[in-house]
Amino acid sequence: MRGSKIAGLGHYLPENIVSNDQLAQLMDTSDEWITKRTGIRERRWVVGDVGATDLAVPAAQQALAEAGLQASDLDMILFATLSPDINFPGSSCLLQARLGVPGIATLDIRNQCTGFVYGLSIADQFIRSGAMKNVLVVGAEVHSSGLDISTRGRDVAVLFGDGAGAAVLTATEGDSRLLDSALHADGTDYEILMLEAPASRLQPRLTAEMMEQGRHFPQMVGQAVFKHAVKRLPEVIDEVLSRNGLSVADVALMVPHQANLRINEMVARQIGIDPARVYNNIQRYGNTTAASIPIALHEAVLEGRVKQGDTVLLAAFGAGLTWGANLIRW
Repeated sequence: MRGSKIAGLGHYLPENIVSNDQLAQLMDTSDEWITKRTGIRERRWVVGDVGATDLAVPAAQQALAEAGLQASDLDMILFATLSPDINFPGSSCLLQARLGVPGIATLDIRNQCTGFVYGLSIADQFIRSGAMKNVLVVGAEVHSSGLDISTRGRDVAVLFGDGAGAAVLTATEGDSRLLDSALHADGTDYEILMLEAPASRLQPRLTAEMMEQGRHFPQMVGQAVFKHAVKRLPEVIDEVLSRNGLSVADVALMVPHQANLRINEMVARQIGIDPARVYNNIQRYGNTTAASIPIALHEAVLEGRVKQGDTVLLAAFGAGLTWGANLIRW
């Protein structure tokens, strides 16, 4: 039966490291305060005029090289991001141009932290149907240029980092494949994690008053997001495992979205998985939203944490609210 497998992975992170102590010089916070609440010790931020596509290019090139493919072999590019280079057109078109493959299909995915999980599922469906053979899925973010780096915005500003990750999915009839995906969303509580302005529902879309109020910066009700995440992630993990006749004991490695180390630790306890079988790198990179899972997955593979035949679980929760999981036979 035709399916899709991850044939290559890549990731790229800016060289500029920003520590908690550096942020403490810019706002009323401390390394102890940030680490205790989030697990984050440092993150990468770009310097100068750098967009999501600039980070995506080297990640995509690395993934193609690992897959033994050229950009010209691609049938489609899926680009998950909440920080597009420009308002429109989408960053997938910009990446297509940078890779030199005009004419192939492109699609931007706006599911925030769950974007890469959605992207893998979309690519898998195109490949299973026979419509596509090779699909590039990218998650890339530049958050640093859009954060309120002050005491007013510290609860959000300390969380986010910049980075990109990519995967090349190819058609297969073998056992190594994407087994299943479970995807969900609920817009009822969208306001607990959002970026309001500029927006088409506002006339005008952006004013000096809005900027003074900080409405052009991300807003988050942290406790509410935490509560939703630790409820929905175990649910979707159980859903995708039970649907495939598997249990947590069958999972060799879980790679969760890197939003908050405390969320990941609580979810691990709830589902009963050994922490040694959960991969976390938020300590070094912060929350890179759509890029976090591909970055972490590639690092795990490079470190030898995944071997052929392993069952790998990816799970994410983010703004929308959105959540989902991918189950992979490596």
